[in-house]
Amino acid sequence: MATDGDHELTKWTIHSERTVDNSRRLNLSIASVELPNGVTFEQYVLRMPKAAVVAVLDGRDNVLMMWRHRFVIDRWVWELPGGYVDPRETPIESASREVEEETGWRPRDLRPLVALQPNVGMADAENLTFVALGADHVGPPSDVNEAERVAWIPLDSVKDRMAKGEIVGAASQVALLHILAFPPT
Repeated sequence: MATDGDHELTKWTIHSERTVDNSRRLNLSIASVELPNGVTFEQYVLRMPKAAVVAVLDGRDNVLMMWRHRFVIDRWVWELPGGYVDPRETPIESASREVEEETGWRPRDLRPLVALQPNVGMADAENLTFVALGADHVGPPSDVNEAERVAWIPLDSVKDRMAKGEIVGAASQVALLHILAFPPT
């Protein structure tokens, strides 16, 4: 079994890091890195603000999802509602607001689920996932640009939709698989 001191044997050394681009939603830099065996190279590093994603369950084994086009991968996919955590809000407040803005549903009984880093080898882009046990319909989505369609999707179809490439986002996949493995009560 490895001890804490053993971890230092494989820790990479960062000699310098320079910013290539910096905006409100993204920091791109290049780090000069040295491996424990002395090999050096430059690594692109991407840093983004925290994001929050919510799996809203209706109590009848359905989850609220959005059908949307993602231009970066040029595909239509199902996703859980969510967005960046506003620095003036707690993550759970941002999560709740994003669900309502994007879907027209106000989540109830919102609980933390799991946190993930979708590309830890080159990016710091923490995604916080939540589960909501129920929701109240408050009207149409206030942000009409978010989704083509908002729908309640049967949970028992999630694994098949992933296999077909209809659910590809890391945060959506992790949250949904977590719920399937450990159903909330």
